[in-house]
Amino acid sequence: MTDSPLDTLPTTRRAILNLLKRQGPLAAKELARELALTPAAIRMQLVHLEEDGLLERQVLEGQGDEGQGNESQGDAAGVGRRGRPAHIYCLTSAAEALYPKRYGDLTTELLGYLGGPDGEQVATLFEQRRRRRVDGALPRLAHLSFDEQVATLTAILDEDGYLADATRQEDGSWLVTEHNCAILTVAHGFSQACSSELSFIREALPGATVERVAHLMDGAHMCAYRIAPIRTA
Repeated sequence: MTDSPLDTLPTTRRAILNLLKRQGPLAAKELARELALTPAAIRMQLVHLEEDGLLERQVLEGQGDEGQGNESQGDAAGVGRRGRPAHIYCLTSAAEALYPKRYGDLTTELLGYLGGPDGEQVATLFEQRRRRRVDGALPRLAHLSFDEQVATLTAILDEDGYLADATRQEDGSWLVTEHNCAILTVAHGFSQACSSELSFIREALPGATVERVAHLMDGAHMCAYRIAPIRTA
């Protein structure tokens, strides 16, 4: 089994994140005490975690950072002179994302209770999801040129967690690539997830032909769609 992103962090930084995850926001001196680190050591680790976007500071107005009176003003770890506002450290959304989430497993389990891959209720749910996405996309795509529509649809897919980008081809078509499947766990058990995605793109772009040319479920490392404008006489 490969290491999780959290496991690849240095031991002390991982311990800081785990402590904040368990106990909530803490001040630097509290982190140092809990982890038996010196003030200098904790400051260095906090700086790295902030630079990596894994921690953010919040100010506790009116509370001096006691016991740190000799630190310089503007210390990178948020430890200021006596009487200045104290800082507490919180996990960012990027840090929260390092911890395992089992939403996909839960969704798959719940869909199974509705009759599994062949259940009529499952098909209805995926159709409702597709309809909701189409209804949200069409107003954003209205009155745009074909190229602008593809760019906007790609942005919508990216907002939905698919890490999408679009590349214009020499013949005027576009290759839209989803580098991440936002519902991969569900897609492994329910083919409706993939057919719904293709139907969504086609209905969102009624003036285009859409062909899936790469598919994660077929062993590719991404999903990709060739999108071309419909040529009219």
